Amino acid sequence: MDRRTILAVLGAATLAPSLARADTAAPRQVAEAFAATLSAHDIDAFAALFADDYVNHQVSAAAPPPPPGMSAKQASVGFFAARLKGLPDLKVSIEAMVAADDKLAASFVYEGTHQGVLLGVAPTGKRLRFTSCDIFRIVSGKIAEHWGMGDIAGQLAQMKS
Repeated sequence: MDRRTILAVLGAATLAPSLARADTAAPRQVAEAFAATLSAHDIDAFAALFADDYVNHQVSAAAPPPPPGMSAKQASVGFFAARLKGLPDLKVSIEAMVAADDKLAASFVYEGTHQGVLLGVAPTGKRLRFTSCDIFRIVSGKIAEHWGMGDIAGQLAQMKS
């Protein structure tokens, strides 16, 4: 290899990480805002993170499909509003995060004191810590799609122990 080729390869290797960061900045910022708005208990700012045509691919007994006439966005915001009522001192942090293109995967940690009804369980006063692993597809700075799973069983076990 001649010196120009070596410099070109080194230059590309140096620029590649910064280009990757630029491509993933928006999804990372959305995940950070997801945690921050919940920690601040700002449900309006939280709702603004979701696209109007948001699709939630996570359906479970704890997070059923929205009833007729309610959008997936409204159902997800309602689910988290109920979580904030059940855990009025809720703090959310990001344990791990990976972003590529328009997708982001994150492990969120939720911590709070069970002081209101949560998942149908009356307040216990217990300190809860649980996680969720979520994948978001970000379009124009908003969450357009979601896949994930939360530790509902762990929450219930902590409340009932």
